[in-house]
Amino acid sequence: MPIETEFTPIASALGGALIGCSAVILMLMGGRIAGISGMLSRMLLPGRDSKPVQALAFVVGLIVAPFVWTAVSGSAISQTVTDNLPLAAIAGLLVGFGAVYGGGCTSGHGVCGLSRVSPRSIVATTVFMAVAFAVVFIVRHVIGAGQ
Repeated sequence: MPIETEFTPIASALGGALIGCSAVILMLMGGRIAGISGMLSRMLLPGRDSKPVQALAFVVGLIVAPFVWTAVSGSAISQTVTDNLPLAAIAGLLVGFGAVYGGGCTSGHGVCGLSRVSPRSIVATTVFMAVAFAVVFIVRHVIGAGQ
């Protein structure tokens, strides 16, 4: 499976701006950080102040947004991540474990934590990015996969 490497600076900047705006709006209106792992845990394991309905609305929005985009723009975005669903399930569980163990996910630390200049989020995001760079280098240049 080839990895898509098309350079799209304008679309990427607009997407980043929308993510940032949604994080700010959620913080201002809901008093919550837009961390996906936190939203999922509040939705699935509601506590006394967890606002599970708000978390459910956020997660449903993430799932519905691509369908709305397709309906509005008339062009579907087709993306195949993997044909190996058991591997994807194991990877998802490992990411979930890492998010719990690391005190948040990439969206919570990278988008919300960095904007608040949280030292913990700066370290977490630096580690996320360093590991991502290393894995891409190993997969593409050492193993030779994904080309």
